[in-house]
Amino acid sequence: METIKYTAIVLGAGPGGYPAGIRLGQLGVKTLVIEREYWGGVCLNVGCIPSKALITAAKRLEEVTHAESMGIELTGTATMNMTKLQAWKGTVVNRLTGGVRTLLKGNKVDMAQGEAKFVGPRTLELTKADGTVTRYEADHVVIATGSRPIEIPGFSFKDARVLDSTKGLALPEIPKSMAVIGGGYIGLELGGVYAKLGTKVTVIEMGDQLLPGFDPDVVKLIDRKLRKAGVDIQLKSQAQGWEDTGTSALLRYKTPDGDKTLEADYILVTVGRRPNTDAIGLENVTDNGAALAMEGRFIRTDGQLKTSVPGVYAIGDCTTGLMLAHKATHEGEVVAEVIAGHDVYNDVKTVPAVVFTDPEIATAGLMEHEAKAKGYTVKVGKVPYAAIGRALTTNETDGFVKVIADAADNRILGVTIVGSHASDLISECVLAIEMDCELMDVSLSIHPHPTLGEGVMEAAKAALGEAVHIMNG
Repeated sequence: METIKYTAIVLGAGPGGYPAGIRLGQLGVKTLVIEREYWGGVCLNVGCIPSKALITAAKRLEEVTHAESMGIELTGTATMNMTKLQAWKGTVVNRLTGGVRTLLKGNKVDMAQGEAKFVGPRTLELTKADGTVTRYEADHVVIATGSRPIEIPGFSFKDARVLDSTKGLALPEIPKSMAVIGGGYIGLELGGVYAKLGTKVTVIEMGDQLLPGFDPDVVKLIDRKLRKAGVDIQLKSQAQGWEDTGTSALLRYKTPDGDKTLEADYILVTVGRRPNTDAIGLENVTDNGAALAMEGRFIRTDGQLKTSVPGVYAIGDCTTGLMLAHKATHEGEVVAEVIAGHDVYNDVKTVPAVVFTDPEIATAGLMEHEAKAKGYTVKVGKVPYAAIGRALTTNETDGFVKVIADAADNRILGVTIVGSHASDLISECVLAIEMDCELMDVSLSIHPHPTLGEGVMEAAKAALGEAVHIMNG
């Protein structure tokens, strides 16, 4: 079999792989990007982008139907046409995924589609849909194979009534009822969408709070908002199994009060994701007989995204750390620079996280409880959205901005925001942490009025005891 050679091969065209390919092309490196299914990966096709499209649509519907206080009166009832919503979502996805292929081609990157497996440390065999097999070899190979939803025993995603996140984004109708197993960010985002559309949603979470690991102040607010919206939240509870009654799914679950059952049109399983490292021939990626170093199912990498096998790199969800698209993108760009011979490292101070619940949650750096657990004595400035003029004018006053700083030197350790447009506001806070800013750097930076961003400035002032729009603690 003929072997086609490249300087670099990127395995996977998701939010880590395709930026790596684009940057390699820009740097003049002869590159091939191989993708199994989705150009743009899960994120663009069946994850981040389509989910935010549905979240936005559901939020708009809620805003329209509850706008009487602003003087907006409807002559009829606003409803959601799921067929049109799914069609609109599809146009957004197609525009972005088409752009990925255009950018790769424009940067002179070759593309191939099919199932690829390692047959040597830096050699892959690609099987296309028509059954033909092509062998490729490169000096550098980047593994960017992403992740997939975890399937729990007894709840097969092959069953029509059991949904993973992909199926949950593509329902053609608004279900009357839905059980969500897992109270993490994916379950609450999608569960929140259907709750707004009129679905009776029940969330079943094993832990003693929703969103495990998040600031308790944030969780209390989100919990209260969901319950107010009619979502039934079952904490310290565990799904046991289910059966199809013919008209619904009968879910059995264990609670602190005993075993219970629940009927629902669908069961959405969102208990996490696992890396796609189990079917790509990693056993053939060796160095003088030594196997590729792993950490469980994840590939171990160093500060330059290098694995234990020379010439092999890994980025994104198949490596340890947060499973976030923007983390993967940054790593893809770094690894391209490394392959091109530049002396760069993946040495960021923080990777921001965003949860698109209602209201949104965004964090950068350490949350308050994390900073205290690390032994810091902290200064905390907390400003409620209700004290921000712009929040009042948008009629969205649930939430707060919290700035956490080291009491020893006023250096900003982290920022937590829960509220409208938290996802947009957090970028300023990421920059502050990366630049090692002190509270005064933010508090003395003039923020335009009236904006939500003033809340970040005021929270920094509050941490210093200098807030002027709220009482200082």
